[in-house]
Amino acid sequence: MPTIHSNDPGPSNDAGPSNDPGPSNDPGPSNDAGPSNDPGPPGGAREIDAVLVVSFGGPEGPDDVMPFLRNVTRGRGISDKRLAAVAEHYHLFGGVSPINQHNRDLIAALSDELARRGAALPVYWGNRNWSPMLADTVAQMRDDGISRAMGFVTSAFGSYSGCRQYSEDIERARAAVGPDAPVIHKLPPFWDQEGFLSAKADRLAAARQDEPTAPVVFTAHSIPESMAATAPYVAQLNEACRRVATRTGASEWCLAYQSRSGPPQVPWLEPDIGDELERLASEGADAVIVAPIGFVADHMEVIYDLDIEARQRAEAVGLRFTRVPTVGTHPAFVEMIADLVLAPPPAPCPADCCLR
Repeated sequence: MPTIHSNDPGPSNDAGPSNDPGPSNDPGPSNDAGPSNDPGPPGGAREIDAVLVVSFGGPEGPDDVMPFLRNVTRGRGISDKRLAAVAEHYHLFGGVSPINQHNRDLIAALSDELARRGAALPVYWGNRNWSPMLADTVAQMRDDGISRAMGFVTSAFGSYSGCRQYSEDIERARAAVGPDAPVIHKLPPFWDQEGFLSAKADRLAAARQDEPTAPVVFTAHSIPESMAATAPYVAQLNEACRRVATRTGASEWCLAYQSRSGPPQVPWLEPDIGDELERLASEGADAVIVAPIGFVADHMEVIYDLDIEARQRAEAVGLRFTRVPTVGTHPAFVEMIADLVLAPPPAPCPADCCLR
């Protein structure tokens, strides 16, 4: 989401916090299966009767924009005047965030993939900040007779806003529905899964065909340094970037951050994408490829913060600008989700992982 200054770290990203990692010597997956719900049937078998896709949510028309932004920033004391400035970014696109349509497309693709495998499970969808709201979806699942579901969150990397907070959201929704709410096993972040990495590498390789010598700048949502210190976000991002760059033969690459939304006096992860573009130009580059690895959909923080703001910054310093699409509904990514849904359950993450 475009910048909102406040005393709170702010929303992570329009498609669901893009993560959070911090210093860690082990870039391994955070394996957060959510607040322990139900360990599942004995012996490791996963007997589920539905899938729940959980995401951030976004407005679907001009009248939705301000109510959506108020939901995102609830309790942070941000004025409507400030929110109105951010709302203009959405109004450039008719007041519609692409994230909801992306999730519809992803659900359709996942449903088809599960059916192809003979596991035609219903796929539900619930958001943190806009319709369909998560608690409403969990209530519908209860009414439909769902007892146990696998939850897939559209956030690839481990952080409070990108992982633990979604676990809390799921538990809060279940509590609101009551004792008959279905058990929901939250899948861990998927930053190191083959389907995610190969899909991202495929997208980057296609972009490099036109600019084979251009440096690659991977981007992810910036988060406060204090939040990063409790999570594997930075380590996971660097390792994922390295793996994707290696697969595509991109020898010159770096990781930059975007879309910070906190007050200037609070340290957030750097370098900022704009500063990296200026650095590359000062060092003689004439083109750049920007690859938003921290986002799985071309939502508002991609189409505004990169396609408009970062592109303008690049052009101002004389850089040809290419932006790599996100994984979206790439077949390898959809197959990965189906694999995770149907595989044995992962181990839970440590109790002190991804604290706020």
